[in-house]
Amino acid sequence: MEGNAEKLVIIGSGPAGLTAAIYGCRADLQPLVFTGTKYGGQLMVTSEVENFPGFPDPVLGPDLIGKMRAQAERLGARLVQEDVVEVDFKKYPFEIRTGTGVTRALSVVVATGANPRRLNLESEMRLMGKGVSNCAVCDGFFFRGKKVAVVGGGDTAMEEATFLTKFASTVQVIHRRDELRASAALKKEADENPKISFIWNSAVTEVIGSGKVQGVKVRNLKTGAENELTVDGLFVAIGYEPNTDVFRGQLELDPKGYIVVKNHTESSVPGVFVAGDVHDFRYRQAITAAADGCKALLDAERFVKQKLETAISIR
Repeated sequence: MEGNAEKLVIIGSGPAGLTAAIYGCRADLQPLVFTGTKYGGQLMVTSEVENFPGFPDPVLGPDLIGKMRAQAERLGARLVQEDVVEVDFKKYPFEIRTGTGVTRALSVVVATGANPRRLNLESEMRLMGKGVSNCAVCDGFFFRGKKVAVVGGGDTAMEEATFLTKFASTVQVIHRRDELRASAALKKEADENPKISFIWNSAVTEVIGSGKVQGVKVRNLKTGAENELTVDGLFVAIGYEPNTDVFRGQLELDPKGYIVVKNHTESSVPGVFVAGDVHDFRYRQAITAAADGCKALLDAERFVKQKLETAISIR
């Protein structure tokens, strides 16, 4: 059955994928990791990380990924910087196709993550990590006593805005409509918070600043009038897109496109395990993604062991 199949293929190279690779090496599964051409996940556009255990001083997101990558490679993981373009999980061993060929695998860990939706502004990306953020839990601490704005009107935006009031002096919520889409409970909590105010029927057209955020330009979508707000930070909270297009028709996805997981890390296909933000739309932290990578690998190790023992007994 094994033939020329890899024992373990990992798809993704953020904290979940690299942690799975580290544990995969220690389990003697000789993991092959398809990192994607844009490897490292969201930490690659994160400036200072202060909440990852083991780093008493802040560490830059790309540096943290670099250390994880170096650790995985030192242990023997084979990292290939290619994108997976197609999978076939309906046959076994599984088949994973990249631009250069097809790889067969006895087990797979999917750790392709999710990307935050953007405003698609040049200034937004230029100042990402310099006052522009997609994660209040990650970065709220840096805005103690400062003014911030939040873009969005759903549950995530209200959760972000309310969390930021622990640190910021004021939180202005900028929303394209004249009412929130968030749940009644979150609406009520935001409405009753004296630090939160709302700018309705409006959109951010530019983030102002050179080395750091100094303000935003906001256009009223009904009148066309544009004005500038002085803020120290901008939190874009308009949702996430899980990177699951390649798995459609192969794995069970929920209505938002996240991979459905049962028994902690199992996908709808036995032998395919899931880790990180590609299924976790609640926590979205580097440390929880890393923990997922560990759990997925331990489950994959048990699966491969059973498969190999079965094959030996049949022979």
